[in-house]
Amino acid sequence: MHLTNENKDEYRFKTHEPKYLTDGTTNVDMGIVVITPNEEHPCHKHEYQEESFLALEGECDAWVNGKLVALKAGDYLICSQGEAHYFNKTSDKPFKAVFIKAPRLDFKDSVYIDWKPGKEFIKS
Repeated sequence: MHLTNENKDEYRFKTHEPKYLTDGTTNVDMGIVVITPNEEHPCHKHEYQEESFLALEGECDAWVNGKLVALKAGDYLICSQGEAHYFNKTSDKPFKAVFIKAPRLDFKDSVYIDWKPGKEFIKS
């Protein structure tokens, strides 16, 4: 068993970006991500993992394989393995979501892609 509380862990950059709530003994990586106003999370994909997001607060533009998906509280987005995803926070309030990556891996599975909205998306 593993029990934790969101308030026990810190975000990567103190007030935003991801914080993991799992301890490495489960079959998934799970945590909370906060994207602050005017922040972007670089385009990346996972070769072996699926990553999903449950939007809790605020709104955020997500781009999956170059296609815009406007997320709002209550939305659940699943990015299958190999699907590139990019987040751009353009409104004045933070966006908060639960993220889940599965299966859990003992190595980093993120492959960063040089892409932003306005550029042609070429699926690799």
